[in-house]
Amino acid sequence: MASFVRRIGHAASALILLLAICVAVPAAAQQPSQVNPTASSVNEQQLLNALRPGGTTISGRVTIPDQKSADLIKPSGQEWRTFHQVTLPWIGAVSIVGMIVLLSGFYAMRGKIKISKGRSGQTITRFGGLDRFVHWLTATSFLVLAFTGLNITFGKFVLLPVIGPDAFTAFSQFGKYIHNYLSFPFMLGIVMMLLIWVKDNIPNKLDVAWFKAGGGLVGDQHPPAARFNGGQKMVFWIVITSGVALSISGLLLMFPYVAGTYGNWQVSQVVHGLVGVVAIAVMFAHIYIGSIGMEGAFDAMGTGEVDLNWAREHHSIWTNET
Repeated sequence: MASFVRRIGHAASALILLLAICVAVPAAAQQPSQVNPTASSVNEQQLLNALRPGGTTISGRVTIPDQKSADLIKPSGQEWRTFHQVTLPWIGAVSIVGMIVLLSGFYAMRGKIKISKGRSGQTITRFGGLDRFVHWLTATSFLVLAFTGLNITFGKFVLLPVIGPDAFTAFSQFGKYIHNYLSFPFMLGIVMMLLIWVKDNIPNKLDVAWFKAGGGLVGDQHPPAARFNGGQKMVFWIVITSGVALSISGLLLMFPYVAGTYGNWQVSQVVHGLVGVVAIAVMFAHIYIGSIGMEGAFDAMGTGEVDLNWAREHHSIWTNET
């Protein structure tokens, strides 16, 4: 009896061993026969080197068609991140805050530029309905684009601590949609501006004399000017050139597949950010002159009618030709 039990035990052990071998063989077949722990692997030093300027791209392996998704670290991405989080905020802050400080100092010294002979009570048509529509279409869309764009650069420093992460996330997401959709009326305004005002904004000798005389901003003399003076022509071409640059770079950011490579996409964002903050700073000066800086200036785009004495002082040639 004992002999029979031993035989049964040996048979059971053999069966268990056979089953274990059957399970182990397929698993072993899936493993490499030799393992080299350093072959084609990314070590810590490689990661550190990739983070330094001039580093190399570190890529993994993917099975999807888009092989670019295998890139784990791109040196150009590190440079772009530094620009977006450090360089651009500094340039934007210096440009915009610097312009505000400059205009505040100028206002403190010069005050509002008055109509030297006072208002005459007579008006002359300066801008018609189409002119004002194009101006306000471009201006209002630009202001919203500027505010939502500045939120991308400065929001996490200025707005996030005030309203909290949830509200900031919702506001930023809504701002993104507004920014994208209002870019189209802004681009339309830029095109219309160019078509209807370019003929009056060609630089000439009068503009040189206007700048030499300080444009009436310095002293009490108002140099002769046609429909647009030298300063207005300068603002016009800044608006057109920056508007074109913002439009092209913005479209490439909205439709990144058109830009092609990561490098082109990064260049588009750098251009969009730099041109945007500089344009905002320039527009502060334009808004200043058209509001608190000069008496009677807002009427031109407000009602389209300006006081006759204002027209004679600031645009004497145009007034005589009208």
